Amino acid sequence: MRQMTPEAFVENLAAAQRGDEASFTALFRATQPAVLRYLRVVAGHRAEDLAAETWLQVVRGLSSFSGAEPAAFRGWVMSIARHRWMDDMRASARRPDVALYALPDRPAESDVAASVDEIITTEAALALIARLPRDQAEVVALRFIADLDVAGTAELLRKQPGTVRVLAHRGLKRLETILQAGSPADQL
Repeated sequence: MRQMTPEAFVENLAAAQRGDEASFTALFRATQPAVLRYLRVVAGHRAEDLAAETWLQVVRGLSSFSGAEPAAFRGWVMSIARHRWMDDMRASARRPDVALYALPDRPAESDVAASVDEIITTEAALALIARLPRDQAEVVALRFIADLDVAGTAELLRKQPGTVRVLAHRGLKRLETILQAGSPADQL
């Protein structure tokens, strides 16, 4: 949401609530990277599926969203993402995945080396954050990847703002310790 001005946000939100696809696309493009990064930290390989479920829920509930601030919208979308993740965890606890067969190896259609070079920094950072204890990883992801403020993070996680600050501080300190132990590439 950083690249969208508050005025543009209000205009895009109102138009998206009336059904304008281009305006919804603008909101999606401004918010999706943070949603996906957060879900990669907390949900790992299920992140993309959960992001898709999140946006289905956003589409269903967009007309009922009444905030006029980008931060409120981002918090609303992140709360939906978190609820989809929690629902997924409960469902997977009831029905664990069982691999019935192994997929055969197929050559990649794109240049894998070039793709890896493009995303290694982001993936390394997300992998490091995912190594934190769950509560610290979630707070760090919401505060610094999803760009929620302390109050929004506290409300979403149903924690006190002071607790959020402490978890963020401890998470960042732990990341610093991990990084001092070796290079980020070594951490993967």
